[in-house]
Amino acid sequence: MIRFENVSVTYEGAAEPAVRNVDFEVPEGELALLVGPSGVGKSTVLGAVSGLVPHFTGGTLRGRVTVAGRDTRTHKPRELADVVGTVGQDPLAHFVTDTVEDELAYGMESLGLAPEVMRRRVEETLDLLGLAGLRDRPIATLSGGQRQRVAIGSVLTPHPSVLVLDEPTSALDPAAAEEVLAVLQRLVHDLGTTVLMAEHRLERVIQYADRVVLLPAPGAAPLLGDPAEVMAVSPVYPPVVDLGRLAGWSPLPLTVRDARRRAGELRRRLAGKAAPRPVPAPAVTAPPAPRIPAQRRLLRGRAPEAALPRCAEVRALAVRRGRVDALRGVDLAFAPGETVALMGRNGAGKSTLLGSLVGLVEPSAGTVLVGGAVPHRTAPRELVRHVGLVPQEPRDLLYAETVGAECAAADRDARAEPGTCRALVSGLLPGIGDDVHPRDLSEGQRLALALAVVLTARPPLLLLDEPTRGLDYAAKARLVGVLRALAAEGHAIVLATHDVELAAEIAHRVVLLAEGEVIADGPTADIVVSSPSYAPQVTKILAPQRWLTPAQVRKALA
Repeated sequence: MIRFENVSVTYEGAAEPAVRNVDFEVPEGELALLVGPSGVGKSTVLGAVSGLVPHFTGGTLRGRVTVAGRDTRTHKPRELADVVGTVGQDPLAHFVTDTVEDELAYGMESLGLAPEVMRRRVEETLDLLGLAGLRDRPIATLSGGQRQRVAIGSVLTPHPSVLVLDEPTSALDPAAAEEVLAVLQRLVHDLGTTVLMAEHRLERVIQYADRVVLLPAPGAAPLLGDPAEVMAVSPVYPPVVDLGRLAGWSPLPLTVRDARRRAGELRRRLAGKAAPRPVPAPAVTAPPAPRIPAQRRLLRGRAPEAALPRCAEVRALAVRRGRVDALRGVDLAFAPGETVALMGRNGAGKSTLLGSLVGLVEPSAGTVLVGGAVPHRTAPRELVRHVGLVPQEPRDLLYAETVGAECAAADRDARAEPGTCRALVSGLLPGIGDDVHPRDLSEGQRLALALAVVLTARPPLLLLDEPTRGLDYAAKARLVGVLRALAAEGHAIVLATHDVELAAEIAHRVVLLAEGEVIADGPTADIVVSSPSYAPQVTKILAPQRWLTPAQVRKALA
C-alpha cells in the first residue's frame, strides 16, 4: 500500500539530504511505527507519503514513493486526498473551519459525499473520539489535546485507505491517547486501513505496531522489522524496554502485561531495597540577577533585577470562559526549588492555570500572586521579572529569521553572556545550526529552541506547557537535567504535562485537575502509584513496590 524505493530528500539550501536511501514497504491493513531520534527526518518521510514533500515543502526527491499505486511525484496532495489522510504535528495548521462539527465535515464536503453519509460519519466520529460534547464549540476555545482529537477526527471521516499521523498522541492525556489508539487499531483490524505513524512516546504506541521502521541517525538508511527485534537495537525505547534490557529479558517485552509476567525475579531482587523517596524541594534564597531591558514580550520571561520571593500563590481561583468554568475554587502554592507537575484530562484547566500565573488569563474570582505581584494587573515589563512561560505552541516565542539570530536576541534581552542561549540549544538538541530558520525545525526542535530562549534569563518561576511534546527520550533526558539544575538553584518550576514518565522522573509533587478543580495534590509517588491512568510503566510492572523509573531500579541494583 505504501512503498518507498531508495528515496532521498534534499531541501533547498541544505548541504546534506534530510533522509537518504529510504527503502521499505507497508502492506495494506498494517500499522507501521516510524521511530528515531529528533531531527532524523521522520516528518519528511511522512510528508513524502501525502505528497507534501516535495510539492509544498520544496526541495528535491530522488527515488520513488507510491501510495495505492499512485506515484507521489506525479500526484499532488489534492490528487491523493481520497486515499491519504494526514495529521501533522501542529493541529492549528490543519484547521480550515471555525467549529468542531464543521471541521469534521469539511473533508467529506471537499470530496462531494452525500449529506446523509456525511451526517452519519460525523456522528460516528464524535462518539469514537469523545467529542460529542464539543460539537458546537469554536476550535479556538479548545485545549491543545481537544484540538488534536478534532484534527484526527477530521481525517477519519472521509474514510481514507491510508492514514499518516505525526505525533498523534503528543497532546493527549493517557486515557484519551488510549481511546485514539484503540480507534486506529480498530480501523486497521476491521477495515484494513494502512497506518504510518511517527510517535516519540513509544510507551503508548509500541504494542499496537505490526512493524517498526527505525531511522537511527540523520541520513542513515532505515531498519525495518518486528517491534521487539527493532527495540533491541534502537537508540530510542520506552521504559518497559529499558527495564527489560536492565533485567536481561529476551525477547524484550513491549507491554506492561508481558513485563509483569516476567518480573517476579526482579521484584525479589528489589524486595529488600527501599524505593527512593522524592527529594524535598530545598529552601533557598534567590540570587541577584542582571538588569532587564524594557523591550520584551510577555511570554519571554526574564530574571529579576534583585532577589525576590519566589512563591506563587493561588487562592479560590475561578476562571470562566463563556459558558465554561475553566477553573473553580483552586487553592495552590508553589515554593522555591520545587518542581510541580499539573496533570489531568484534556480540558481540565492546566493551561488556564498557567495562563493565570503569567497574566494572560484574568481571574473571574479569587487571587493570584507571583513574586508579590498580581499578574493580570502588572505591566508586562514588570511581570517578566518574576515569571517565564514556554507555551504549547513554541512559534509564539520565535520571530527571528535564524536560530542564531533568535539566540542572539535572547542573550541581549536577558543581558546574558553572548552564547548563553546557543549553549542551551546545543545541550537540549545538538546539531541545530545557527543558519537554520525556526520554521524548518521539527516541532520538538522548535520547542527546544523556545525553551532555551526562556531559560536564557533563568526566570525565578518557570512555567512549561507540555514541554516534552515532540522530544525523543534523549532530548527529554537532557531537558530533565536542565530543569533539575534550575530547581536545585532555587527556581520554582511548574509543568503542565500528560507525560507520566516525565512527572515520575522530575516532579516533587503532582497536582491532579478535573473539570477545573484540584482533586489531588501531594508527593509524586503518593499520587501516581495509586492511579491506573497516571502511573508510569515501571510502577505498573513492579507493583506493589513503589518504583517509578528505570533509573531508580538501575541504581538500586548497582
